[in-house]
Amino acid sequence: MAQKGVQLDQETFSCSICLDLLKDPVTIPCGHSYCMSCIKTHWDKEYEKKTHSCPQCRQTFRPRPVLVKNTMLAVLVEELKKTGLQAALADHGYAGPEDVACDPHYESPAFDKHKLVEPSKKLQLKQLELSRQNIQQRIQDREKDVKLLQQEVEAINRSADKAVEDSEKIFTELIRLIQKRSSDVKQQVRSKQETEVSRVKELQEKLQQEVTELKRKDAELKQLSHTEDHNHFLHNYPSLSRLSESTDSSSINIRPLSFFEDVTAALSEVRDQLQDVLRETWTNISLRVTEEDVLLPQPEPKTRAEFLKYSREITLDPNTAHKQLLLPKGNSKATLISEQQSYSSHQDRFTAWFQVLSRESLTGRCYWEVEWSGTGVYVAVAYKSISRAGGSDECRFGHNDKSWTLDCHKNNYTFFYNSVQTPVSGPRSSRVGVYLDHSAGILSFYSISETMTLLHRVQTTFTQPLYAGLRLYSLYGNTAEFCKVK
Repeated sequence: MAQKGVQLDQETFSCSICLDLLKDPVTIPCGHSYCMSCIKTHWDKEYEKKTHSCPQCRQTFRPRPVLVKNTMLAVLVEELKKTGLQAALADHGYAGPEDVACDPHYESPAFDKHKLVEPSKKLQLKQLELSRQNIQQRIQDREKDVKLLQQEVEAINRSADKAVEDSEKIFTELIRLIQKRSSDVKQQVRSKQETEVSRVKELQEKLQQEVTELKRKDAELKQLSHTEDHNHFLHNYPSLSRLSESTDSSSINIRPLSFFEDVTAALSEVRDQLQDVLRETWTNISLRVTEEDVLLPQPEPKTRAEFLKYSREITLDPNTAHKQLLLPKGNSKATLISEQQSYSSHQDRFTAWFQVLSRESLTGRCYWEVEWSGTGVYVAVAYKSISRAGGSDECRFGHNDKSWTLDCHKNNYTFFYNSVQTPVSGPRSSRVGVYLDHSAGILSFYSISETMTLLHRVQTTFTQPLYAGLRLYSLYGNTAEFCKVK
């Protein structure tokens, strides 16, 4: 019976995750114990949930509990291992009165005179009860999991229904607003049309009356010129030759027929701006919908092919570019030059640092690559709320809590966040890959050549959408470009 008792103890001192005897046992706040490596792995998989749970009782903990080895439990496990080994050796001797009869008694003539005893049911009952307890516990666990999943389904349905309802309301409001603006423009144009036509017709009528009067006088003068009665001529000529005051025609402006084309041009500009906003917003909305993680987070990509599944085409926003950054057509490349560009004044423009941000806001999972040449470049991401005017650190990528940047120098790498610099080792390359998992708070930089090498990885919490950024070293001719990757 010694070995049977040991087997029962082994169940008591086993890890419910790996089902083996506890190794470096730790006891978590709810009282359950696990192998240290097993519970660490389990909690590592829960990092996105921001809470950590017990695999047995499902109690959750926040923050993540600090794991300390349970020395007393470790001593008991070691003693159990020794006891189990001795019991196993003893099992090679004779059978005890409670042991099960061995099959050779039925097969070997040498044991014909050996008295067989009936197998005891006590051990079977103990094992049966233990098996039932394990099964019942698993049933409870699985029923709890099923209930949680059902709650998850209901929550998903409620959230989706509300999102659809809210989106319909929002789009209805937008349509109503656009229709109202359309009606306002139509009314203003028609009102202006009526006023201008009335003014023109009034002037036209006056001029027409003047023309009629002049024609009458001309006819009378013509008739007077043919008279031979000099007295009649002298008597009538003074009154016929006097002309009434001419209508003022200085307000008449002869111009091409393009009276309301400026209105159309202004509306076209509004349409283009609205299309840009909707295009960017729609991209973000689509990413939010398609990348919503309901149960488990997606694993981080391992190969460049997997990263490219999340590739984003990045363009630079001219309204943010320092005036000495030249942005060629397409706005994907920035070059530092000596002459200032004729950019219009804009509150989003960086005025001191040679920096520029992307048009696109970045959420969800995104990947992009930057090719650079010259002495160096800072490859960055930043919140839109980063300061722009002046040369303070509040405006400089990597020197505040609103931006993160990898300094790519021809000789080394350095990572900056909130003015804290971290030396980074890795192979030199003129191309850098950036991977962002916004919801998971992951930002990674890679050296891209024939292979893809991780340079630096950030694990944090992003509270706003991010924008890709570039800052060029202050040497004319330095360039950096967002690459089109496939």
